[in-house]
Amino acid sequence: MLKKIFKFMRKVIFSFFFLYSYNLIASPLNLIVPINIITVLAISILGVPAIFSFIIILLLIY
Repeated sequence: MLKKIFKFMRKVIFSFFFLYSYNLIASPLNLIVPINIITVLAISILGVPAIFSFIIILLLIY
């Protein structure tokens, strides 16, 4: 049980850094995805395709 918690926490931390690095790269294009608990959890659960879906949603709404 403790191993699963550590694995999930590692995924959350990795997704936070992944989202932060994406925002650094995409800031000149003005395609910044906000870093909050919903986006970090979605990326940690769904993986990298979640960031692409957030980008598509961002482009469609704005």
